[in-house]
Amino acid sequence: MTAKNQRLMLVVLALAALGAAAVLALSGLKDQAAFFYAPSDVAGGLPAPDKAVRLGGMVQKGSIRRAADGVSIAFVVTDGRATTPVTFSGIAPDLFREGSGVVAEGHFRPDASFAATNLLAKHDEKYMPPQMAGKMHETTTLKDTR
Repeated sequence: MTAKNQRLMLVVLALAALGAAAVLALSGLKDQAAFFYAPSDVAGGLPAPDKAVRLGGMVQKGSIRRAADGVSIAFVVTDGRATTPVTFSGIAPDLFREGSGVVAEGHFRPDASFAATNLLAKHDEKYMPPQMAGKMHETTTLKDTR
């Protein structure tokens, strides 16, 4: 075998190994991937009840209802065209409030409601952690140290 044939064989084997690794990775992740839905996407048809998905949109104003246990929340997610009722049991993020963006991870129930296992609150590009908000406007002056 010439050196040129050996290099060609090595390249072909490397590409085959990369392809096999990609196929294995994708097949292993296909059941773990969480797809993103908006409420208007759900109106067309529900995904499988046991399938892990993400529901995203805005928390409808006036829809948050807190249960007496202190950790269960019911609210409605909207995208402006459709709405989906959501229930969550746990500690909601600090940024979770009416009129703000939210991504809920969980699954759909047969009655088209959503059971969330995790909430991710969205913030706008102007968001700043509370401890940094006041420090942005502080100015420092340098003293002449001569």
